[in-house]
Amino acid sequence: MNGRRWLAACILLGATLGSASAHAEPKKRALPDYDGRGGPSQTPGQKALWIPRILLSPLYLLSEYGIRRPLGAAITAAERAELPTALYDFFAFGPDHKAGVVPITLIDFGFEPSVGLYAFWDDAGFSGHDLRLRASTWGEDWLSSTATERFHLPGEVELTFTGTAVRRPDFAFYGIGPDTREDDLMRYAGDTVDARVESRIPFADSHWLETAAGYRGVSFGHSHYDEEDELSLDDAVQAGRLPAPPGFREGYRAAFTHARLTLDSRGKASSQSGSRLELTADEGADFKGSPSSGWLRYGGTLGGFWDLGDDGRVVSLSLSALLADPLGDRPVPFTELCQLGGPGLMPGFRAGRLYDRSAAVATLRYAWPIWIWLNGSLQVATGNAFGAHFEGLRAERGRLSAALGIESLGSRDSIFQALLGFGTETFESGAKVDSLRLVVGARSGF
Repeated sequence: MNGRRWLAACILLGATLGSASAHAEPKKRALPDYDGRGGPSQTPGQKALWIPRILLSPLYLLSEYGIRRPLGAAITAAERAELPTALYDFFAFGPDHKAGVVPITLIDFGFEPSVGLYAFWDDAGFSGHDLRLRASTWGEDWLSSTATERFHLPGEVELTFTGTAVRRPDFAFYGIGPDTREDDLMRYAGDTVDARVESRIPFADSHWLETAAGYRGVSFGHSHYDEEDELSLDDAVQAGRLPAPPGFREGYRAAFTHARLTLDSRGKASSQSGSRLELTADEGADFKGSPSSGWLRYGGTLGGFWDLGDDGRVVSLSLSALLADPLGDRPVPFTELCQLGGPGLMPGFRAGRLYDRSAAVATLRYAWPIWIWLNGSLQVATGNAFGAHFEGLRAERGRLSAALGIESLGSRDSIFQALLGFGTETFESGAKVDSLRLVVGARSGF
């Protein structure tokens, strides 16, 4: 999806917030059954659709009657009132609306919110050259900016340059290992600078190879976020409550490389049934400290997809494994370890909730179309972070994560998301719910 389509989607979503449900499309009269043969027979996939609905009926009813139907009625009302067209013309520039600026916000409960601007310019200067700029803030200690330049080359090859700078006071740390608890929450401040060049090369219809190389500099410090109720990580370290996480005191300055190979059997067919294999590898070399050191992260995800009735209602099951190993004499910096929670795997947990040298996750997901550029999803996952090479991996040490949400489609640069999720303690600790996550707004997809 280009910037114009993303802008249209966000404007229409925003416009629907003020639409009255009284303008919803009136109920149509059912057609008589003239020949007495009833309606068309259901396919096996359509019949199987009731299995996840019954098993997950409470969350399904919430998604169907609390999200999809009200949102569908509001979108219809907004379109009839021509609100999106007026707002689209206001925020987008030029005769073809190839450029624009959109206000954005993100609320992730448990962290400071942010407000900012997202700007795009498709075919900037010449065809196949796109520019993106995103800037957000919540005061002088919460600053974030990202600039991206993308070239669309022959054969659907892409070359992208991206620079990011982030300063935040509210990063969360709970410890390292599979047994951390919500009550272990500590905060730290962090400054990050990231610059990279990326390529994306498709082949064999629906497979592609992505590579990247760049520089990342990270430093950590004292957090003043909610000092009355939450402990700063550096204070906890000085008090002897826990050892300093690897890399926390000194930070790091590292060159890195990245590669991801994706093999997808679904191709460009209308049905979304099929399989997908994704393999990733990241290598970093920290040249700030002595002796020299680095890290290697690698892993993969294997997933199977079943399109129920070939209408975009997809049930999927995926298995993911992640590992991180040190290269050299120093341990892997804690922010470069395998991570679960936030926008990645097991989204029922907050970002930074689970860190360790490896992680294993199984995810069952049901996704369905709400609107042309908007999907709903319901997912349940089990897994956890573990020691080196899955040390300590046992079924009873797994956790449960569940999430219900909606998300915009297509754009890799900025994604609208609304999500409600929860996470539990380990099964051997009773699997009690100890994490609640609520997110609404536009998050970065760079």
